[in-house]
Amino acid sequence: MIVIGLGSNLTTEKYLTSKEILEAAISLLREKGLDVRKVSNFYETEPVPKSDQPWFVNAAIRVETSFAADNLLNILHDVENELGRVRKERWEARIIDLDLLCYNDLIVPNEKIWLKKVKEEVPKGVIIPHIRLHERDFVLIPMSDVAADWQHPIFKKNTQKLLDDLVSVGTVRLLSEK
Repeated sequence: MIVIGLGSNLTTEKYLTSKEILEAAISLLREKGLDVRKVSNFYETEPVPKSDQPWFVNAAIRVETSFAADNLLNILHDVENELGRVRKERWEARIIDLDLLCYNDLIVPNEKIWLKKVKEEVPKGVIIPHIRLHERDFVLIPMSDVAADWQHPIFKKNTQKLLDDLVSVGTVRLLSEK
């Protein structure tokens, strides 16, 4: 099971809402050859860490693809660029953020290094599954809509159990149902 997390808290002249930006990203991913199997509800979420920037709209999609994980990450970055994302600071407001949350049961670089990186403030390099997904309700809630039974290959808990065990870090409200 391959799941991509989507988030936006800035708009553009072309896309007047963050929800429209997420929908445009999903369309672009389809155009680039991803088979989007399921789209989560859309959620309005408080910035984490808390700040005065606009709230986010978050969602998740479950996809199928023949692209390898590193190629898929390149496609995600291409779509972010096409939609106008500019990276300046960590945790800044952004037009679009696409994260590869999981790629089946793949662990990159490997379990031992992954467990070390999870303790780092700013881990570097490709890390799969996403290094912080188990700590973020704004990721796990939409992910549970599309992949409740996916099992984290390191923690051996499914998405719903990760969510049940989580101490919430911010407000997540249903924006619209799919």
